[in-house]
Amino acid sequence: MRYLPLTDADRQEMLATIGVNAIDDLFVDVPESARRAEPVDLPFAKSEMEVERALKRLASENLPAGDAPSFLGAGAYRHHVPASVDYLIQRGEFLTAYTPYQPEIAQGTLQALFEFQTQVALLLDMDVANASMYDGATAAAEAALMANRLTRRSRVIASGNLHPHYAASIATLARQTGFAFESADPDPAASDVAALETKIDDSVSAVIVQYPDAFGHIVDLSALAAAAHAKGALLIVATTEIVSLGALKPPGAMGADIAVAEGQSIGNALNFGGPHVGLFAVREKLVRQMPGRLCGETVDADGKRGFVLTLSTREQHIRRSKATSNICTNSGLCALAFTIHMTLLGEAGLKELAQLNHARASQTADALAALPGVELLTPAFFNEFTLRLSKPAAPVVEALAGKGILAGVPASRLWPGEPSLENVLLTAATETNTDDDVAALVAALGEAL
Repeated sequence: MRYLPLTDADRQEMLATIGVNAIDDLFVDVPESARRAEPVDLPFAKSEMEVERALKRLASENLPAGDAPSFLGAGAYRHHVPASVDYLIQRGEFLTAYTPYQPEIAQGTLQALFEFQTQVALLLDMDVANASMYDGATAAAEAALMANRLTRRSRVIASGNLHPHYAASIATLARQTGFAFESADPDPAASDVAALETKIDDSVSAVIVQYPDAFGHIVDLSALAAAAHAKGALLIVATTEIVSLGALKPPGAMGADIAVAEGQSIGNALNFGGPHVGLFAVREKLVRQMPGRLCGETVDADGKRGFVLTLSTREQHIRRSKATSNICTNSGLCALAFTIHMTLLGEAGLKELAQLNHARASQTADALAALPGVELLTPAFFNEFTLRLSKPAAPVVEALAGKGILAGVPASRLWPGEPSLENVLLTAATETNTDDDVAALVAALGEAL
């Protein structure tokens, strides 16, 4: 028997209080094409064995990235994750632990998060990092909100070469919280960082750029940081491929005030798109406006080392009007996987991993650029680069997928409705790609063109 305590009168009273006429009005932000007018057509009941078979049939239609030459990227990257990472995070004390509401009891969890924060701060060359966010895109959106609070301004501008999912997350938050968000047009052939410098005025709270950008371009951001600071604005730098910082100058070294990143590449497999782990780091003077949670080190009454939640200014713990964000938890298990993998790599291992990635990407780019009908648009890149094909990229990618080769991500999938991007293909190569993978991609793409 279902227990539904609310009456129709109760529901109408709640709807009236929030100013809508019907429950459907709560879903106006969901596009009409994504809503269903009737229930999903599913059988009323199936046995466990029948359900297992049905799901296996559906799963067999997937082409797992690990079973095929895969050059997918665009914000989610395939890297080798040591078996020890998965083994350790499945220990009961880690796997079953959620956000600790009496956190000081869970000293092991707090110590792991403290180590995670230390690693992230070192990677990004920032003073302090929090205990993780949901993913890189929501971290970027929270960074925009933080910049508005700090500067008491409400206009954020972004590079057109910021990953569109990051831009969409910021735009959604801007629409709901009432600040202005402006993004330039994407340009696969060049960075727009220099052009952004001229757009900063006294109304701008923050400038947001991606490094390397969504098309793979790498530029020094020092001049942009100086231009932003001259106008009282903050520089927010987003990184979708955290392994790149094993080879590149980190955001903090170029003057970033807030650095956000996607940590999926370290310790976390692709997993059909999630869950991921957002990284968030700031200058020390900004720490009290940082969203999420911050673990700190202390000593107990006996002088023994211990860990505490130093800052936790979110809605669950303080008045909503005083909260720095509505991020209610952190990606604890994914952050732990990141920490274990990073610990296994060490500084030397991360640098070597970055070198392997860049070398394989350079090999792949050179081989593809030699094909008729292929133009390399990215003169400097880490492990992801952009190609312009002589044909629309989407059907080419579909054709190669039919042959068991995942050639990359068509730019038209990320920026739909941009005619100039129809023939543009984003391709990434990592340490998981072999010489045979590269040869298969070159042969198949050459035939398709």
